[in-house]
Amino acid sequence: MDKQPTNPFRFGALALGPAFTDRQPELRELAAELRNGQDVLVYAPRRYGKSSLVLRAAGRAEREGALVGYVDLLKVTSKERFAAALARTIHRDLDTAPGRAYERAAELFRGLRIVPSMEVDPQDGSLSFSFRATRRRTDIDDTIESLLELLGRIAAERRRRVVMIFDEFQEIVELDRRYPNLLRAVFQTQPEVAHVYLGSKRHVLDRIFGDRNEPFWRSAKKMEIGLIPTGPFARFVRARFDRTDKGITEAAAARLLELTSGHPYATQELAHEVWERTPSGAFAYESDVDAGLESVLRAEHNHLEQLWADAPRTQRRLLIALAAEPTASPYAEDYRAAYDLPAAPTLQSALTALVRKELVGRLEDGTLAIVEPFLAAWVAREAA
Repeated sequence: MDKQPTNPFRFGALALGPAFTDRQPELRELAAELRNGQDVLVYAPRRYGKSSLVLRAAGRAEREGALVGYVDLLKVTSKERFAAALARTIHRDLDTAPGRAYERAAELFRGLRIVPSMEVDPQDGSLSFSFRATRRRTDIDDTIESLLELLGRIAAERRRRVVMIFDEFQEIVELDRRYPNLLRAVFQTQPEVAHVYLGSKRHVLDRIFGDRNEPFWRSAKKMEIGLIPTGPFARFVRARFDRTDKGITEAAAARLLELTSGHPYATQELAHEVWERTPSGAFAYESDVDAGLESVLRAEHNHLEQLWADAPRTQRRLLIALAAEPTASPYAEDYRAAYDLPAAPTLQSALTALVRKELVGRLEDGTLAIVEPFLAAWVAREAA
């Protein structure tokens, strides 16, 4: 029996290996900064592929001898869990000292204010760490400070560059509003460590890195990740089809990118659906792309409907307008009149709220548009 080909388009998980899409200029720039030990802030809305980009660049740095650690702050719900995540990546990814894992970890974390409990996984022998809360709340702060200081110490002792990645870094202020001060005080003494901050909430990141009264002001190079240009993305889509027993016409690939505007997640999801609908040995055409969109909208309906339900009336009216006609001037009198939008102050409040919810944003050409995948198509269909 012939082996069935695997769908070459993936969404939801990190796009690594062959699934990684273009972004070669950003990849080269970021890899060079990591090689040089430069601290970098990487900003992009959710599902733009910033984590995939950074991990791919970090992989290059690792092949060149760097030690790479990664902590996702979106998964951290307490200071104790933050300490456990730091201990895990320090021990698993950064510590290269010889010896048995348990003894190495015990030696590595011996001087901490709160010594972690360690548990060995019987399946693979890996260690997990946990920190108990104490009566003195400053104990966990001191412990986290010491764990962060280990980054520089390991780099100096191993004589190797350390790249430490903090995903969704804006969540640090949810743990403790004083933590940016604590982290910055440690990091500014670590020239041998490249600290990489990923984030998706612009208004929080602007406050952390853009306010001269904040400790991280002008402390990192800013890289903003935008949509992928439709030309390279269309070539990627056609090439991925061609590597299987199916194909897609140039017009269909262009139609697909027209619908997604080069949004990484949306493009992968729609291409995944179109590939599934295309018979073996056949090509996908524009009609297949449109049918695939209808399938995606049905699959995403509950999510998109909830976004709509959570939006007050003025925000909904603005979403309808932007779904029909993205614009660089939403406050223009003729635009507001055409779509029955309120006066500028009320409209500005609605726009600010939609931007903070990452449903709406400015494209590279300055146009204001709906950036949440498939929301524009869903709103246009529901409004009709």
